Amino acid sequence: AALAGKLRAELKERVGAADADALLSNVSSEGELLASMGPLVGLAKVARGEMSREDYYARWGHRGPLETETSEPRPFEDPGWLDEQLAVFARSSVDVEAQLAAQRAAFDVARQGLAARYPGKAKSLGRRLAQAAEAARMREAVRSEFARQVWVGRVWALRAGELSGLGEDVFFLTWPELLDVLAGDERLLPTLPARRETYEAYKRLPPYPLLIRGRFDPLEWAADPERRTDVYDAGGLLQSLTLQAPEENVLLGMPGSAGQVEGVVRRLDRPEEGEALQPAEILVTAQTNIGWTLFFPRAAAIITDVGAPFSHAAIVARELGIPAVVNCSDATGRLRTGDRVRVDGSQGVVEILERAKSDQPPGGCG
Repeated sequence: AALAGKLRAELKERVGAADADALLSNVSSEGELLASMGPLVGLAKVARGEMSREDYYARWGHRGPLETETSEPRPFEDPGWLDEQLAVFARSSVDVEAQLAAQRAAFDVARQGLAARYPGKAKSLGRRLAQAAEAARMREAVRSEFARQVWVGRVWALRAGELSGLGEDVFFLTWPELLDVLAGDERLLPTLPARRETYEAYKRLPPYPLLIRGRFDPLEWAADPERRTDVYDAGGLLQSLTLQAPEENVLLGMPGSAGQVEGVVRRLDRPEEGEALQPAEILVTAQTNIGWTLFFPRAAAIITDVGAPFSHAAIVARELGIPAVVNCSDATGRLRTGDRVRVDGSQGVVEILERAKSDQPPGGCG
């Protein structure tokens, strides 16, 4: 990512943000698909009858929004998951392959322009672009295989739950503790209700501030109606710090994917709410992962609280040619469903043009 970031900065200087992002897209070549794009492209193939359900689950059944959490089920485990996704896909009226093809065309045009402007450096820059693309594919492939490995651990844990009679309560034990239980040591079992209660309490918490300094009690912080959502400092040294632009109607983030677009915000917290995203709306969420990818083609732009130019949101957005601003710190706190905004993915700036009506819910499915 560091090498790709350096290359991106160099390309932006030479050809501008739009062409730089076009040159760093096309990672999902026709021969080698970016692993993060696999579930989306695979879904389109299943919808057209070009891939069987069995093949889809074999290749992508381990990918989901909480794929690195052992206690969470995978799509493969839900018999109705694929039907639900196909139904959403059919209603979305988007052509994923057309978006990828358009971005490949933009890549070709940008590459030809780069070669024409810098004929002496075209070969070396082309080689570095190929290396960056290969590194991105490898990084995403490793993530996919790690998720598959976590799934293996989940299958083992579920079997241990059957043998011990604990069922899914095994997920409130550490691996060594679970091994002790399987060996007959049940001294920790009375602690499971308290662990479950603590887990449910933490699960209800809002996203943490981007910057935390000092000792942080999330329950105490969440209970404070005057809490700041961008920064937390136990010692008060950062009391006057703001991670946002001074302008009331401007949010500053990092350029994720070039392009400018105006549209209406759809603020969502979880991929499970993704069906609420309407075509041409601007998706605003804390951060994205593989579970959000299925909804990206519908979005006019992506805005996230956290992320970087080579985070999931930025990489997938560039592949699809969708403007993105990442690392906005508190976009989910400042934007609400129904707001009209202008997104500049080249500069990393979001401008609030018009606020939603007062009766519009602040987020979620609105």
